[in-house]
Amino acid sequence: MKALHIGRVAAVLTVGALALTACGTDNAVTPGNGGTSAAAGASVTGTLTGTGSTAVSAAMDAWKTGFESANSGATVQYSPEGSGAGRKAIIAGAVQFAGSDAYMKDAELASAKAKCGAAGAIDVPWYVSPIAVTFNVPGVKDLKLDADTIAKIFRGDIKNWNDAAIKASNPSVALPNLAITPVHRSDSSGTTENFTDYLSQAAKTVWTDKESGDWPASLPGENAKGTSGVVKTVTQTSGAIAYADDSAVTDALGKVELKVGDSYVPVTAEAAAKAVDQAKPVAGRSANDLALKLDRTTTVAGAYPAVLVSYAVFCGSYPDAKTVDLVKAFGNYAVSDAGQQAAVSAAKSAPLPAALAAKAKAAIDSITVAK
Repeated sequence: MKALHIGRVAAVLTVGALALTACGTDNAVTPGNGGTSAAAGASVTGTLTGTGSTAVSAAMDAWKTGFESANSGATVQYSPEGSGAGRKAIIAGAVQFAGSDAYMKDAELASAKAKCGAAGAIDVPWYVSPIAVTFNVPGVKDLKLDADTIAKIFRGDIKNWNDAAIKASNPSVALPNLAITPVHRSDSSGTTENFTDYLSQAAKTVWTDKESGDWPASLPGENAKGTSGVVKTVTQTSGAIAYADDSAVTDALGKVELKVGDSYVPVTAEAAAKAVDQAKPVAGRSANDLALKLDRTTTVAGAYPAVLVSYAVFCGSYPDAKTVDLVKAFGNYAVSDAGQQAAVSAAKSAPLPAALAAKAKAAIDSITVAK
C-alpha cells in the first residue's frame, strides 16, 4: 500500500488534528435531517477532512458545493490519494472520514479502534458507478468482450488488437494490427480491487490472482497514479487499454460491452445499479457496517458486473458532539436524494437504491460521541 504523498499528508494531518478538536456547530443538527437544515436555520460549521478514492472526485466536488452552500460556515477538504491511502489515514486518525472503493478488511476494522474508539469504523455506501474497460484504438469506439478475453488481454496473453479472440465477438469491426498496451493503477486502489474481483470471479480459469487493491507486479503494461492518471495514459497511448471509473472516461476513448449471460451489456449507471441490487451483505459485520459482496457472475439481464460501490468510512464515534454533528450532516447530505442526484449529474453515477440509501442514513445516524 502506498503512503500518502509527503506534502499532502502533512496538510491532512495538520488540518485533521485541528478539525478533530476544533470543529463546531452553531446549532446541533437533528440526526437524520440530511445535512440540509440550513434552510430551517440550523446549520453546521467547522472543517471536515477526508482522503481516499480518486473515483469519487467528481461526486465529492458536487457534494462539497451542495453541502457548503447549505452550511455557509462549513468546509469539506478532501484529498484524492487512492482508496488504500484513505483507509490508512482514517486508521491513523489523520482524517475524519475516508473514501474507499473497497470495504475495510477485518484487520483494518480492528486497527481502526485505536483512533475511532470501541465502536471502530463503519463502511457506508454512498457512490455506485460502473468501471469502464476503456481503450484507445483508432477508428474503434465500441467492442464486445467476454471476461476471459479481457483477463487474457490484461495478463498479456493476447497481445494484438486483431487477435482471433477479439475478432470472434466483433466480426464487423475493422481491428488493426496494433500492439495492446495494458494500463493499470500504480497506487493501492479500490477500483483495482473491484476490477480484479470481477476478473477473479468471472474469468477464474484465466485470472488466477486473488482480488487485490494492488495490481500484480508480474504482469506487463504501463502504470499510472489515480483514475485521472490512468485515463491520461490511455488517451496518449495508441493501442492502450485500461479500467477506470466511467465518470472519468472521455468521449475520445472507446468502451467495452461486457458479456453477461448470452448478451453484451454497455456501460451505464442503470446497468451498474442492477448489479448492485444482486449484492449481499458481507457476513460477520456490525449492524451499522454496510459492506457488500458483489456477484460478478450474475446473469441478470441488463446488469453490468464490473461495478464499484464506494464507501464513506466513518468512525462509529468521535471525541465530541460538535464533530459528530458535522460528520452526520455531511454524510446524510451525501446519501440523501439531493446528494445522490448531485453525484449523478456530476459523475454519471447511479443513485443508491432506495433500501440501501435508507440503511446508509440509519448507519450515519448511529454515530455517537465516544464515552
